[in-house]
Amino acid sequence: MRRFRFDETRQGYSNKDTILYALGLGFGSDPLSRDELRFTYEEDLRAVPAMVNILAHPGLWVQRPELRLGWQKLLHAEQRFDILRPLPPAGEVIAKYRVTGVVDRGAAKGALLYLRKDLRDADGQPVARVSSTYMLRGDGGCGMFGAPEPELAPLPERAADHVLRQPTLPQQALLYRLSGDMNPLHASPELARQAGFDRPILHGLCTMGIACRALMAALCPGAPERLRHLSVRFSRPVYPGETIQTEIFALDAGEIRFRSRVVERDVVVLDRGRAELLPAVLAASNEMEVLR
Repeated sequence: MRRFRFDETRQGYSNKDTILYALGLGFGSDPLSRDELRFTYEEDLRAVPAMVNILAHPGLWVQRPELRLGWQKLLHAEQRFDILRPLPPAGEVIAKYRVTGVVDRGAAKGALLYLRKDLRDADGQPVARVSSTYMLRGDGGCGMFGAPEPELAPLPERAADHVLRQPTLPQQALLYRLSGDMNPLHASPELARQAGFDRPILHGLCTMGIACRALMAALCPGAPERLRHLSVRFSRPVYPGETIQTEIFALDAGEIRFRSRVVERDVVVLDRGRAELLPAVLAASNEMEVLR
């Protein structure tokens, strides 16, 4: 794993792709909302910041035979992204991937793998940094190298400052997978049962995108360029058709924390969430377009 190298990945995307991604997160549920139309109608179209998660995907690289990973037991544990330049609604992006570390927890406990994506535009300008943490349940004892991502801190023990609910559609996973993640776990009832689920589950990155939508609606409506960072821990799966409730905590010094739960089962599905927003004045300044 230490010596594995990814090929550079390029992807062109259009307004149609950007709208399809937003629809997969539930945008457009109120077709008369001006804020919703910013993401679902080509006039003055904006890209949802969480779209950086799915652009220029490297494919099913974990199945590469030389890696000898037990990919069938892989779980997506955490996800983070930092926006360095607002993502345009159409264009071309280039991704460079690398494994930044592996933490071996022992033969019985598996391992954690940390993957980094650096996303640039066609001119080579940085767009985003995206980090994924995967739990390799079947690969304990594989050895370790590199460094883990910083630990995500627990949330405060108090009532949330904002609470937003969003029902998902029974066909939500079927719609979201058209944005690139075609894993049959999210479509095939038979394969979902083989993996231990009652039925196909919603993509974890779709749930994260829904939380991103809630954060923007509560804290920066109509101004997606203000969102500069999002990080979450995936704690439980979501079944399409369930209602996702996002609970947002505003802390001292402008720190924003959040979690999401499924209302029907009262289980937390995203935990230890953290977000960063640019002040409105800085977000409007061309000089602050690229963040360091």
